[in-house]
Amino acid sequence: MSDQQLMQQVVSLAREAGEAILPFWRADVAVTAKTDESPVTAADLAAHDVIAKGLQALAPDIPVLSEEDCDIPFSERQQWQRWWLVDPLDGTKEFIAGTEEFTVNIALIEQGRVVFGVVAIPTTGRCYYGGKDLGAWLEETHGKPRAINVRLAPAPGSAFTVVASRRHSSPQQEALLAGLSTAVGELELANIGSSLKFCLLAEGAADCYPRLAPTSQWDTAAAQGVLEGAGGEVLGLDGKAFDYPPRESLLNPFFLALPAAAPWRGQLLQLASTM
Repeated sequence: MSDQQLMQQVVSLAREAGEAILPFWRADVAVTAKTDESPVTAADLAAHDVIAKGLQALAPDIPVLSEEDCDIPFSERQQWQRWWLVDPLDGTKEFIAGTEEFTVNIALIEQGRVVFGVVAIPTTGRCYYGGKDLGAWLEETHGKPRAINVRLAPAPGSAFTVVASRRHSSPQQEALLAGLSTAVGELELANIGSSLKFCLLAEGAADCYPRLAPTSQWDTAAAQGVLEGAGGEVLGLDGKAFDYPPRESLLNPFFLALPAAAPWRGQLLQLASTM
């Protein structure tokens, strides 16, 4: 099965996981805390079960690293060449709050790079998917897939839009935004939860997503695949391509998401190098 065919199968699986989540949404679901104090619900676990079984059936030779099953020794993970990186319910806090801003994230990783990613939104039926060498699409519940692309500049009369987390920022991020505003003009901030921040860039509805606050690998990989397929890129603050090599910690370093051909790319990287 080609990567393109495999991606289409994963789109269906992500939708199925979303259907497993919805009965718990706005249903006063019980919340428990994991060892790192992050919340988990029965919805997270139901989606994980659907995805784990589905990926095993699709590709039994590819191991799975999921937020809800991540206690896999590094000694084992460092042998992996190709694996799934999964967040069964990204944006659990948004889910608990009753908003629509939570997603199902499934990415295929090979040699530390994202092959493709799928980001499904259970409440709307929308699904974003793509990969660097595959293109990127947005598909509505019953609609035909629509190819999506990043924008290199805001439309005339529109502001330069920076995507920010509804819940996470940092002094470094605020300093970077101040410097970016000096370079490109007044910024408009778009606050949105979960991996949808990358997807806004991918469909040309925003310009930049700097993240100088904590994330985990499963938070970002799937949406990075979508963004890369749409002509975007994700870089570390050192300007190097952002990747997912097997490592002891599953926390990400800080990163910048942007259109690969953005005319202000060099200015952003210069700012980031001082952070």
